[in-house]
Amino acid sequence: MAANQPRWPSEWLMTDERMGDRLFEAIGRMPRGGGIVFRHYGLGAERRRQLAHEIAAAARKRDLQMAVAEDVVLGDEVGAVLIHNPARDPGNRSFSRSAHSEEEVRDAVRAGASLIFLSPIFPTRSHPDRAPLAPEEVRRILADCPARVIALGGMNRALFLQSEQAGFYGWAGIDAWLSQTNGQY
Repeated sequence: MAANQPRWPSEWLMTDERMGDRLFEAIGRMPRGGGIVFRHYGLGAERRRQLAHEIAAAARKRDLQMAVAEDVVLGDEVGAVLIHNPARDPGNRSFSRSAHSEEEVRDAVRAGASLIFLSPIFPTRSHPDRAPLAPEEVRRILADCPARVIALGGMNRALFLQSEQAGFYGWAGIDAWLSQTNGQY
């Protein structure tokens, strides 16, 4: 891990269209200093841009860091600290990558990703057809990975605390932030 890396949040909200009107409720449950990965891939360009600006304003009010998925220009426009899975070369901007295997983690490290969102760690509603990674594979990935790895997939704060010794830097979720228990089940 590079010494010049900024201190990234250890708790993240991954947005998507399934959240509907509860998106800002979830943002309100995020701890100060947490992070939001704005995805909402299915929206039209103008609606996605508008929603990104609304989320960026909410993030600033709550001292949250924001990442924008794929769109480097939109990320710059809203002041995102990261571009998640950039669709084009992010230039000198920090970026994160999703990974679902040891090979994808290696690719993300080679590309220079600041954070890697590894999934699925547990069964997840957003990808019910995808089996969780085997615990041995997760341990092997984390043991050899020089980058910061965020646990994703069926995660919440309680599960993260149980798996923290595995070497994850943090965790991310969708449904966990819609729970009345602020990320804990």
